Amino acid sequence: MAKPLVAIVGRPNVGKSTFFNKIAGRRISIVEDVPGVTRDRIYADVEWMGRRFSLVDTGGLDLRSEDVLLSQMRRQAEIAMDTADVICLFVDGRAGLTGEDEEVADYLRRTRKPLILVVNKVDHKGLEERLYEYYSLGLGDPVAISSTNMLGLGDLLEEIVRRLPPPEDGEAQEEDRPIQLAVVGRPNVGKSSLCNRLLGQERAMVSDIPGTTRDALDTPFVNADGTRFTIIDTAGMRKKKAVEDESLERYSVLRSIAAIDRCDVALLMIDAQNGVTEQDTKIAGLILAAGKAVLVAVNKWDAVQKDTRTMDQYRKRILNDLKFMSYAPVLFLSALTGQRVNTVLDAVKAAYAQYSRRIPTGVLNEALADAQLSLQPPVSGGRRLKIYYATQQSACPPTFVFFVNHEELMHFAYERYLENHLRKSFGFEGTPIRFVLREREKKE
Repeated sequence: MAKPLVAIVGRPNVGKSTFFNKIAGRRISIVEDVPGVTRDRIYADVEWMGRRFSLVDTGGLDLRSEDVLLSQMRRQAEIAMDTADVICLFVDGRAGLTGEDEEVADYLRRTRKPLILVVNKVDHKGLEERLYEYYSLGLGDPVAISSTNMLGLGDLLEEIVRRLPPPEDGEAQEEDRPIQLAVVGRPNVGKSSLCNRLLGQERAMVSDIPGTTRDALDTPFVNADGTRFTIIDTAGMRKKKAVEDESLERYSVLRSIAAIDRCDVALLMIDAQNGVTEQDTKIAGLILAAGKAVLVAVNKWDAVQKDTRTMDQYRKRILNDLKFMSYAPVLFLSALTGQRVNTVLDAVKAAYAQYSRRIPTGVLNEALADAQLSLQPPVSGGRRLKIYYATQQSACPPTFVFFVNHEELMHFAYERYLENHLRKSFGFEGTPIRFVLREREKKE
């Protein structure tokens, strides 16, 4: 079953993300002294006193602003509160009680959810005297903490655990690991729109303004057939020179790269109207270097004028531009209209199946023998390459060890020929495959 959900809410810049990062044990939410930095919901799994729950960080809750992004942040916080089992209202102990705090508290009371009032930034005794004014909010005893100095965090976690719903049988049992899917690409190619389509909810904010998504957002999801996914929506990756002066965006791009490193399958989104750009090629290179399974999703396909041959021609052009990734399946879709979005998760499952596939040693060596019969290994300096046998060392990605007489006799072209033969024999669509050479005989 799903873990209980605990939402962290409050007006902007009261230290919600600092607390979240301390508890999560790693810097997941971006923390910067600028109101509105955390725009979307960020999740992390937490365990305390034997209970497991998911902690969700939200953007600042500003009930007055008519600004488009702030209103979307408010909507994200509302969704988090609607789905939460416990809500923690954060206020700033240094600033004291404000009218905005009172408005948010009044709003939260109407949710009828278990509420905890958290007074943050209480890092010296003088500030403890201010706690009494917060009783006027009618939310019970406030919990004083300092996220920065890690004071009172254990007390707050105990209060959270006390308010969680009773555990159900099997709550703590681990299921099979979900498929980690990272949706990556340049800014404004429709990554968040696609994630929201896949999830069937407003999971990430969607705007025509590039850079709206700043965090790599993890969302657990179970498909209709029972397959479990973690869908990671990432920030758009612009050219390095375009983000040199924006430390916040530069950090977001680093998190997107980290999302590629920890995913199983990367979905590279490309704008159909622009085709493969130089930046798309660089992102594809990051996916290849990380050794991840990959799909290329051509978004905004509804905006392209086409005939019966357009799709095949476009696919060939993409794979030509991404020659080093010619094994990648190409999907054509529209996140805006939902066209062909229903094919994405099946394609992800298929790519993951190839990514995690293992080939028995006997079957592998039969294919290898066929390859050598069709094209003999190369000769160099009067010596011919001998491949004695091969075995699969690991999966994710499939990695094969070739035992040979001399490593230097394996020419790049012949290695590419063997890779193509293995793909023809076993598929491996959507995944890179790697070769490791080992000499069975010592050199003289």
